[in-house]
Amino acid sequence: MKRVRCPKCDQYITFDETKYTEGQNLIFQCPDCGKQFGIRIGVSKLRERQKDEKPDEQANEKGFGSIVVIENVFHYKQVIPLQLGDNVIGRYQKGNPINTPIETVDPSVDNTHCVINVSYDKKGQLKYVLRDGPSNTGTFVDNDILRDNERRVIYEGTLFTIGATSIILRSGQKDEE
Repeated sequence: MKRVRCPKCDQYITFDETKYTEGQNLIFQCPDCGKQFGIRIGVSKLRERQKDEKPDEQANEKGFGSIVVIENVFHYKQVIPLQLGDNVIGRYQKGNPINTPIETVDPSVDNTHCVINVSYDKKGQLKYVLRDGPSNTGTFVDNDILRDNERRVIYEGTLFTIGATSIILRSGQKDEE
């Protein structure tokens, strides 16, 4: 199965690509907004559904680690690489300027929910600091809610929750101390 994104409302439309040949033109009508648009079958316009992509839990393309996002209700997993500096985590929405978007249907995840700051400590090791966005539903670490302006250092394997979505930190360090 492949999916395409509506250019107007950003909703995904899934279809069976095996019924078509490469180079064939297809016309879709978005079930949400009614927009009609066309695509040409080929590798550049199509994307595997993320649950079929089997994302690598150690995605670490820039060496700063990643987060593994698990949407609890739907068991939907995403792996998102982190960058040096502030990684603003929130709901993916067209036009939202955040740099670490989560594709989710969880209504309790805000557009700008929380931030992970990635920096180096005095020993040259990567340091991860989590803070709330501020968000409407809060950010929880070990079942404790982060208060306004509270910052919490998190480590490899730390589980934190935003809404009904769990996130696990995978650090960029090879040898954790």
